[in-house]
Amino acid sequence: MKTMTTIRHLLSGGLLLSLAACDMAPKYVRPELPVPADSPQGPAYPQDGGAAAVAAADTAWRDFFVDPRLARVIDTALANNRDLRIALANVEQARAQYRVQRAGIFPTVSANGSATYQDQPFAQQGPGGGAGGISGRTDIYNASVGISAWEIDLFGRVRNLSRAAQEQYFASVENRNAAQVALVAEIATAWVTMAGDQERLRIARGLEAAFGQTLELTRARFAKGIASELEVRQAQTSYDQARSDIAQATTLVAQDQNALNLLAGTTLGADDLPSTLPEGDVTLANLPADLPSTLLLRRPDIAAAEHQLRAANANIGAARAAFFPTISLTAAFGTLSLGLSNLFGSGSDYWSVAPSARLPIFDFGRNAGNLRYARATYDAMVATYEKSVQTGFREVADALARRGTMTAQLEAQTSLRDSAQTAYRLSEARFRAGIDPFLTTLDSQRALYTAEQSLLATRVARAANMIELYRAMGGGLK
Repeated sequence: MKTMTTIRHLLSGGLLLSLAACDMAPKYVRPELPVPADSPQGPAYPQDGGAAAVAAADTAWRDFFVDPRLARVIDTALANNRDLRIALANVEQARAQYRVQRAGIFPTVSANGSATYQDQPFAQQGPGGGAGGISGRTDIYNASVGISAWEIDLFGRVRNLSRAAQEQYFASVENRNAAQVALVAEIATAWVTMAGDQERLRIARGLEAAFGQTLELTRARFAKGIASELEVRQAQTSYDQARSDIAQATTLVAQDQNALNLLAGTTLGADDLPSTLPEGDVTLANLPADLPSTLLLRRPDIAAAEHQLRAANANIGAARAAFFPTISLTAAFGTLSLGLSNLFGSGSDYWSVAPSARLPIFDFGRNAGNLRYARATYDAMVATYEKSVQTGFREVADALARRGTMTAQLEAQTSLRDSAQTAYRLSEARFRAGIDPFLTTLDSQRALYTAEQSLLATRVARAANMIELYRAMGGGLK
């Protein structure tokens, strides 16, 4: 028992020395944000987000996406998307690696048992002076508990390696969160795109019918000698263009559905797919526009970059500690006997303690090279972190600039479409009355078609802009 107590005291002392060891890593200081403190200002940017605006990172995606069909598709994707599963598996890998690295702080206690059987001859003088052979058999049994080559972390090398692995694990968690944010935005954008293509198909079909009627009327007038063949050919071109647009839109709708199925990780039901672009918003419209740049730190990709930076800082500490002595401890407590029945008998116990120290003297620059590599890696991680912040600021600024002008553009495109509709009705009536030539009516039809397509593109862009702004501000995680 006294021997066991001695070893226990050695282990306790080694643990206390490891936990109280000095830390060779530089003190971590978060770099200053390399972007303006406030959101960009100017005529392209909205002045405020409304009195009831809530930060995107605090807005759950179920609350932001108000269309129930879209919400169901996002929920399905979060449960089945393969990229998200890969990201989750990467988190588990990083967690396991952290546990492996952290275990190096503590001694590994193992139990060992062995048996040795020996039969050795030895010479002895026989009767009459001759030599005779007598063999002697020896059975040795051993059982022990101990630790082997446990590094007492006096200079923080093992602890810094453990801290670096922990930060890598945290970074993998944030990368998984960033993958979710990106997935939510991507599938919402794909859903809106499909809704827009469905609407484009509806417009093309409607105009095909209108162009078809015009074509039939022109052919009838040509048969009566009222219209020329040129007018028939002109009407035919508009009708054929609408038919071509129908075929193209049909293809796009099918491809949009394939893209949604891939993102969702399964085949979506028809009830969850859009049949047309809703007249109302598919998202909330009261996200704030004037926010401090520090809120960018809540973006998962920026948080992941900072964890990578912290890991690089810890690796500098591990590289510095390699210049100092490494102290290891091997100890064992057990029992040894010449017979199995006496293995645990009185007087058979033994113990051994073997501390060792190793100090690098000539390593031909290996440790110095590792330290330079760790510092260069840290510098690269600083640049990566700052680039992530700048990229996030640019994405938010771009989305805000688009949002600030989108309302005026939508109003203008709506007015343009309404004017084109009125012009088409008037020109058609004047053509039927014989006042205007057919070319005026044909131009009005084409102008209306273009205005319808432009208004639809603006509506799709507005919905996509709100989704992008939500993603850029860090929304989509909750």
